[in-house]
Amino acid sequence: MKPTLTIVFAAVISLAGAASAATAPGTTAAFGPQPLLDGSKLKLSSANVLVLDAGAGKAIYAKGADSVTPIASVTKLMTAMVVLDAALPLDETISIGMEDLDMLKGSHSRLRLGTELPRREMLRLALMSSENRAASSLSRHYPGGSEAFVAAMNAKARSLGMARTHFSDPTGLSSENVATANDLARMVQAAADYPAIREFTTTPSHYVEVQPTGQLLGFNNTNALVKNGTWDIQVSKTGFIREAGKCLVMLTTIASRQVVIVLLDSYGRLTRIGDANRVKHWLETGEALPATAAVKPTAKAKRVKST
Repeated sequence: MKPTLTIVFAAVISLAGAASAATAPGTTAAFGPQPLLDGSKLKLSSANVLVLDAGAGKAIYAKGADSVTPIASVTKLMTAMVVLDAALPLDETISIGMEDLDMLKGSHSRLRLGTELPRREMLRLALMSSENRAASSLSRHYPGGSEAFVAAMNAKARSLGMARTHFSDPTGLSSENVATANDLARMVQAAADYPAIREFTTTPSHYVEVQPTGQLLGFNNTNALVKNGTWDIQVSKTGFIREAGKCLVMLTTIASRQVVIVLLDSYGRLTRIGDANRVKHWLETGEALPATAAVKPTAKAKRVKST
């Protein structure tokens, strides 16, 4: 064989081998110098999962990501976008009325009937502490009322390409609020374009002075991970109703890359937090995280009410 042909043949063999390694089943290229990621090592309890490389727009890991399922209070990210898109005055005072009481699930709220707060604070509490009455009040004080608000939520979902998503209420208490993990990744990325959503969903705790009583109330973030110094979270939202299980969506930076993590229909009080930690460890090391390390809460996390 001539020398030139030998060189060309060797180059072709080398390229073919590289292509084969890059597309090996069950693996995907890791971030930076990390080894290839083996998805079989990631054992998650959530029924529907998507881990998305936000920069590349490609799935790193998926399980049931196209299945339609109730999404509970993850809904409130869409609620916030509709409020902010309307450019309503954030300093305007709005109130909690009879229509905002939860007659469907009977959920508890510390915002009593007649409570008045600026729209900004209602939005903050709806996102940070998942306050259902706050979310309901935001929709009721929208031009055209709650019906027009829900229509705007569905229109926004269509504009984002969330083809398998439907909203029936602004709180997520209705099991008719459904989506896929893939659709929710789109929603999380869109929500990240709103500075107020980024700030409010990652605020660890906040105090508000409610009117007309002047009472000072403290609220905690429903996602304990925003208080954990090992996480760099830009957008966060939890959710829970019986039909949806425990849910968690986040935009976060792991191993120097932005990733969207969607965890739906998780069971157990700490399982979604454990799954999130498993995903983080796997992305950083390519290895599985021991179960006991994945679910061990901090002292502060124990005091945060899941929602």
